[in-house]
Amino acid sequence: MTHHPRKRFGQHFLHDPAVINRIVRAIDPQPGDTIIEIGPGQGAITLPLLKKHGTLEAVELDRDLVPLLREKAAGQGELLIHQADALKFDFCQRQQANRKLKIVGNLPYNVSTPLMFRLIEQIGCISAMYFMLQKEVVERMAAAPGNKRYGRLTVMLAASVKVEKLFTIGAGAFKPPPKVESAFCSLTPWPQAPFEIPDPARFRQLVTQAFSARRKTLRNALKGMVSVEQIADLGIDPGLRPENLSPAQFATLAALS
Repeated sequence: MTHHPRKRFGQHFLHDPAVINRIVRAIDPQPGDTIIEIGPGQGAITLPLLKKHGTLEAVELDRDLVPLLREKAAGQGELLIHQADALKFDFCQRQQANRKLKIVGNLPYNVSTPLMFRLIEQIGCISAMYFMLQKEVVERMAAAPGNKRYGRLTVMLAASVKVEKLFTIGAGAFKPPPKVESAFCSLTPWPQAPFEIPDPARFRQLVTQAFSARRKTLRNALKGMVSVEQIADLGIDPGLRPENLSPAQFATLAALS
C-alpha cells in the first residue's frame, strides 16, 4: 500500500534514518509516558517510537493514511490512531491517571501556528512537546526581544513554555523536499508561570494589536488599549517599538485597566 504526499495537507514525509534516530533520542520515551503524535504521516517517527516505547497514540487527518499506518505497525506495539483534525482534538481527554502527555510531531507548515496556540490552551495536561517545524517558525518561537524574528508568537508562547531549538534538518531529509529548512524543537511548560496574566483574553488582544503594525511605536500601536501616560508610568519608553519589550512587560501592560 503506497500513499503520495498531499499538497492540501502540507505533507512532506521524513525518510532520513539518522534524523529519525536523533528525534527519537531527543523525545526520550520513559516508562509510563503517554505519547501522542500529531500527523504521523507514513510512520517515519511513529514506528521507531512504537518499537522503543511499546504504546503510542496518533492523531491523523488524512483518512487514507490510517490503514497504511495500522498495517505497518502490526506486531510492533500498541498503536491507537485517532482519525481527526488536531486543531479540534481534545488532547486532555487522553490523559490517564494524572500522567501528563508528551506531544510530538512533524507539524504541517500551513497549520503550525494555530496548532501551537490550540495546544497552549491545553497546557495543563502536557509535560513536554517536541516538534519539527519550519526553521523560521522555530526561530520566531525562540527569539529574544529586539530580534527581527521576535513577535506575537514568541510572546504568547513565553507565558506558557520554555522554547528550545534542538537541531536543524535539511530539506533532503523529506520526500518531497520542502522549499525551506526545518528544525526540531522542544517546548517545556514552566513549573511556575514566569509572570502573572490576570486576563488572558486581554493579554492576547494587546499582544496581537501591538504586533499588527510592528513598525509603529508603542504609543501608536497600543492606542485605545493603554495610554501614553500609563506606559511611561511603568518606566517603559512609549517611543519604543513592540519588538523591544519583554513578554513580562507585555503582561504588565495588559494588566492595566
